[in-house]
Amino acid sequence: MFYRQKRDTYIRNYDGVGYITSTGIFNDRCTNESGTVFLCALNRNPQSLDELVDKIIVNFKDVDRETILTDARSFYDSLVEDGFIVRGESENELNKNDTGFTYQSVQPVTMRKDFSPAIQRADASTQEYLEQHFNGKPHLTSFQIELTSKCNERCVHCYIPHKFKLYNIEDELYYSVLEQLSKLNVLNVTLSGGEPMMHPHFKDLLRAAKKDDFYVTVLSNLTLLDDEMIKILKEGNVSAVQVSLYSMIPEHHESITQLNGSFEKTKNAILRLIENDIPVQVSCPAMKGNKDDYPDVIKWCHEHKIRAQTDYIMMAKFNHETDNLANRLSVEEAGVLIKNIIKDDVDYQRFVIAPDFVKKCNEFQFNGERRLCGVGISKCCMVANGNVYPCPGWQEMILGNLNENSLEEIWNNSEKIKWLRSLRFKDMGKGECCKCDKAAFCTPCMVRNANESPTGNPLEINKHFCAVAAKNKQIVLEWREKILKELGEE
Repeated sequence: MFYRQKRDTYIRNYDGVGYITSTGIFNDRCTNESGTVFLCALNRNPQSLDELVDKIIVNFKDVDRETILTDARSFYDSLVEDGFIVRGESENELNKNDTGFTYQSVQPVTMRKDFSPAIQRADASTQEYLEQHFNGKPHLTSFQIELTSKCNERCVHCYIPHKFKLYNIEDELYYSVLEQLSKLNVLNVTLSGGEPMMHPHFKDLLRAAKKDDFYVTVLSNLTLLDDEMIKILKEGNVSAVQVSLYSMIPEHHESITQLNGSFEKTKNAILRLIENDIPVQVSCPAMKGNKDDYPDVIKWCHEHKIRAQTDYIMMAKFNHETDNLANRLSVEEAGVLIKNIIKDDVDYQRFVIAPDFVKKCNEFQFNGERRLCGVGISKCCMVANGNVYPCPGWQEMILGNLNENSLEEIWNNSEKIKWLRSLRFKDMGKGECCKCDKAAFCTPCMVRNANESPTGNPLEINKHFCAVAAKNKQIVLEWREKILKELGEE
């Protein structure tokens, strides 16, 4: 019997914690130190159980071969059962079983489950497990590369000022970064822009990213997608393509993108990706130009078995210009969106009408010693000129430049990243967030604060989002009271 890692499965060893994730089943799992030895013995080549045991046994003293053989068979069979790896009597059988992601097998479920199978064997989510593991010892696992700041659209809500959309990444810098990411054992590489397909060497850059066995995500408006790009995406087994679709009404979509014909190009490109079984994720951020349109976008996506989401978050431009915020939903308009989300999300409804919901909300407070967010813990990004930032929207917070220092040096030694890692909730608004009775309905964000603050202060509380949190709380509690009254459980 042979075992092999599936084409759409990725394995990493994070300082003794094993991690396996699959783009085909949208699931992942962590293992303890012993399990990591078993997990990391796997690769993309067929191996018999005896061959795997030969690799494993050298890591364990005073454990007989038969015990390891039994444990290995049980461990690998559980991974087969959960869809992470394949098992077969021959390479042909392995290939036959390695079906990978396909829209033909995805079964629609609720919006919250997002069309993803629910296989969870751990007590805590893998992300919680990894966050606890990385506490005090940050480990870079995900990195976003801006291939070009140029874009063929001029989206009215964009946080990048259009006057700065001028540069392509140099090929030499790009390949150097990929090499550094491989040495740092990074898992996910996201290729973005601007519009990444505007880079003159996009196809070659995409091929190179897949050669190092990264979990590759592409952020694109898809208006430039062609047959060759589809072939590269499919053959390279790209893990996900993320795209924004703002409305099913062409005029509304194009009033946001400011590009005539962009609706049909984006919609048809999405359909072509589906035809080729390339995973697509759609975002439909709500703003004044499409505030009534997102339900139809979500419905269309669900009909085509596409993972989709909406939100009402919009941030100012990274240089503190705020003209784009004229498109942001008002507090009342955001409230309408919140009401619709509650109406459509049955999982959230169950959570809200739980007997202890109000008690939990009233008792919830941000722990003053809790990290403000995950910046500098497992993720960061770069733009085409080599500047490294904590997250894509925070381009004023330059951690270093990859033309001058290595990524490892920046990640470990940047004074700014050390400062960001030191911040706690008690630092936000001088402790004001820790006393707020709306904490259960709010997610403070340093980049939103920094971009909208005239001084770029990430710890200055953004009162707009405080008002939205208050509206969120009001709507949810009123909805809960209404439903419980209807159920006779008030």
